[in-house]
Amino acid sequence: MRAKLHEEYAMAMPRTLPRYELRAHRHGPGDTELQVWQIPSSATPQIKTPVRLAGLRGRNYELVEHRVLKRLKEAGIRVGILPIEGIGSPMNEETALRLALLFRTLAPMRSRDNMRLVAEGIEAMGKEEAGYWLGMSVHRKNPRRVLTALRILLTDPSR
Repeated sequence: MRAKLHEEYAMAMPRTLPRYELRAHRHGPGDTELQVWQIPSSATPQIKTPVRLAGLRGRNYELVEHRVLKRLKEAGIRVGILPIEGIGSPMNEETALRLALLFRTLAPMRSRDNMRLVAEGIEAMGKEEAGYWLGMSVHRKNPRRVLTALRILLTDPSR
């Protein structure tokens, strides 16, 4: 099953694009964690093993679950049928970038209103802008500063 799934994914996605997958971990009833992983591919030769980009669980996931499920449905991914542990579901680059950025940005937040503003701002971003912010938050020396700056930009009412 796993080989067939990855074979279909390889046929559907061009070999020149980075590969991503969504993994779901169920920690208990109503306690699901979603994670975005980057998978080794010919487009990313520096990645030798899968790299976890972001994950979200608990209260913060529940607050944006409807947005996440809507985006995953558009990408053709059903979270309900993902295995409890193990393999994930392949996803396209645009969906992976937006979800990873959303998960990284929302993880430490507490204010519901600010979380809503940040989620709306990330949904309104283009693919390039989301990729820029995610790259900054993954590869910079101080990624927390980058994410703080993004939160301020998206929650500031005078923008």
